[in-house]
Amino acid sequence: MNEEVRFILDETEESMQGAISHLEREFHKIRAGKASPAMLEGVRVDYYGTMSPIDQISNINTPDPRQIIVQPWEKNMLGPIEKAILAANLGFNPQNNGEVLRIAVPPLTEERRKDLVKKAKTEVENAKVTVRNLRRSAIDAGKKLEKEGVPEDEIKQLEKDVQTLTDKFSAKIDKLFELKEKDIMTV
Repeated sequence: MNEEVRFILDETEESMQGAISHLEREFHKIRAGKASPAMLEGVRVDYYGTMSPIDQISNINTPDPRQIIVQPWEKNMLGPIEKAILAANLGFNPQNNGEVLRIAVPPLTEERRKDLVKKAKTEVENAKVTVRNLRRSAIDAGKKLEKEGVPEDEIKQLEKDVQTLTDKFSAKIDKLFELKEKDIMTV
């Protein structure tokens, strides 16, 4: 196989793996009943004029499956952290006791679980679109190589290999969704 063709295939596989990794990170943000520091991952706090991730200005613990404790490294950051958590619209109501923020993670209602499954499904669709776009880009790159003189049969093989990769990663995405759906819907 031509070196350039091999490069396209390897780069496509690496990018598709990146799409899977991104999906897994997004799934961590979707809570499935038990408390986890990852639930606050997307929260950004105004830290002296700079929007900083919450985990860079505080310690986040989960002492039990129903509670998250946020302990800022500076006491004067309790207010801004509390505001940021409320503004993130995660459905949490942090309790400020002057030392730490306690966040009670409420049990999920059936309706909320279904909403979370829909959100997960949206993330799955985004990942699949990314994989399909990567497939198209790889095939287009192969066609350019064909115009540059790479044999047609190598390009046909590249297209088959890229399709195989696409099918493999689509199946992985479906499997991840299946597991996440089961996790969310389990009471």
